[in-house]
Amino acid sequence: MGEGLSTMPKAAVLALDGGNSKTDVLLVDAHGDVLASVRGPGASAQNVGLARSMATLDELVRDAARRAGLDDARPLAQHTAAYLAGADFPREEAELSRALTDLGWSRSTVVGNDTFAVLRAGTPDGVGVAVVLGAGINCAGVAPDGRTSRFPSVGRISGDWGGGSFLASEALWWAVRAADGRGPESALLPAVLEHFALSSVDVLVERLHFGEIPPTELHALCPLLFRVAAAGDPVAGRLVDRLVEEVTLMVTVTLRRLDLLAEPVRVVLGGGVAVGAGPALIDRIARSCAVLAPRSEVRVVEVPPVVGAALLGLDAVGADEEAERRLRATGAGLVGVGAPAAPAR
Repeated sequence: MGEGLSTMPKAAVLALDGGNSKTDVLLVDAHGDVLASVRGPGASAQNVGLARSMATLDELVRDAARRAGLDDARPLAQHTAAYLAGADFPREEAELSRALTDLGWSRSTVVGNDTFAVLRAGTPDGVGVAVVLGAGINCAGVAPDGRTSRFPSVGRISGDWGGGSFLASEALWWAVRAADGRGPESALLPAVLEHFALSSVDVLVERLHFGEIPPTELHALCPLLFRVAAAGDPVAGRLVDRLVEEVTLMVTVTLRRLDLLAEPVRVVLGGGVAVGAGPALIDRIARSCAVLAPRSEVRVVEVPPVVGAALLGLDAVGADEEAERRLRATGAGLVGVGAPAAPAR
């Protein structure tokens, strides 16, 4: 006998977008309506450990369930779509999948890297290439036949260059060297000192060394770097040039691996650095990618990546196109949004 409607979870999908600096949770029904949305701290298992990661995620999910008016009894949803920073290798995906399944949120669970949520958020079918420029940098692609390509993206040991944390540390590095004579003069120096309201790099370094300025406050130097570069500083400009080069390399290598260099393809940029970079940088990336991939279309994701996770979840439960339309219609207002598309030229 079939299962009664009264025992079916009200939520079709529990969606998680877990980054290094924040976690977003959505509960969505089969029609694409959002039942609850919650934002909390980053909970990457690579950063905080598996046990703490699961405890943080479970607390956020319980909060979402309360906001949705759902009973705390399990399961809360038919399907969990968890797209997480730190799910970089198959063994990590398997470990996270087991841990999330044990929490009993839903009847089925899929775990993937958060880059795939950005890709689905920015495409109608999950086909194309996504680059995440957040605290770190990552890239993944999906071909029309389902083949995938991705990078480990675990830092310099996997060949990475870029990301907000890296760029912020580079801005500080060049400012310090401009102050002590080991490097060229740069407008980064006065900009960094003004940002921290200090008159001396020596004082800044000392306070950072003794933990009197939290390392997380360095993240604000990334948008500062873009502003100084836009004003014409050559040192900051070279760093931004290198970022454009790195993003272009990740995109075009991925397209080459998937035999898509000559095909019309969408390239989606996501993450706090990409969203805040401004149209000029996005246009530069678009023009750079178009040299090798002339039919590529580069754009910043226009709905939060957690919407992409929810869309992947709706795909998994067989929801229709109207559910996707409804979710996208409300998704941009949930949390931070992206910017207008920058077509390749």
